[in-house]
Amino acid sequence: MATWGYLGLQDSASPLMEQLIFFHDHAMVVLILITTLVGYMMATLFFNTFTNRFLLEGQTIEIVWTVLPALILIFIALPSLRLLYLLDEVNNPSVTLKTIGHQWYWSYEYSDFLQVEFDSYMIPTNELPEDGFRLLDVDNRTILPMNTQIRVLISAADVIHSWTVPALGVKADAIPGRLNQVSFLMNRPGLFYGQCSEICGANHSFMPIVIESVSVNSFLNWISSASEA
Repeated sequence: MATWGYLGLQDSASPLMEQLIFFHDHAMVVLILITTLVGYMMATLFFNTFTNRFLLEGQTIEIVWTVLPALILIFIALPSLRLLYLLDEVNNPSVTLKTIGHQWYWSYEYSDFLQVEFDSYMIPTNELPEDGFRLLDVDNRTILPMNTQIRVLISAADVIHSWTVPALGVKADAIPGRLNQVSFLMNRPGLFYGQCSEICGANHSFMPIVIESVSVNSFLNWISSASEA
């Protein structure tokens, strides 16, 4: 999760987020090169006192500064398009989770199992344990197995919400009457925090998301006990 003063992206917990971070770094390198080159040229123009009375046209340089930006755009666009299609790819899911946004909490249904559904509310500050995270911890965490293809179906019951978990590289709008779908795979255990990312009313800031990534055996033990409860 992000901490105070942390300016970078969160550590990835899924292959998709790793690819997003790689693309971010690739784009930043290109931007730094462009900024450095343009800054150097502007500095030389400011401090250059030479003039050329006979310079009317420069076709060579005009070809260069037309072709070069086009090549740079291609170097950014190709990895971007590849990643765009990767993010939309849906592999055969092993677990399907249905997420429904409400004002102002999330409800979850494990569609592959009978009668496993619950609501997830933010823990109020006055009820928060010593080691809890204010505005981020919930009373019922969403337990999911690691190294397993997960499909999340996202909708809403009232207004538009947005189900977002930055460490997984997942963000999808929850729209009433519409079912959106995201797919991901978690490659390490841990707690991954997210929040609603669409302004949805007075308590928009108070409907966090907590994904708990566990081993497959731990998930099966939890799901069997939840089914019996």
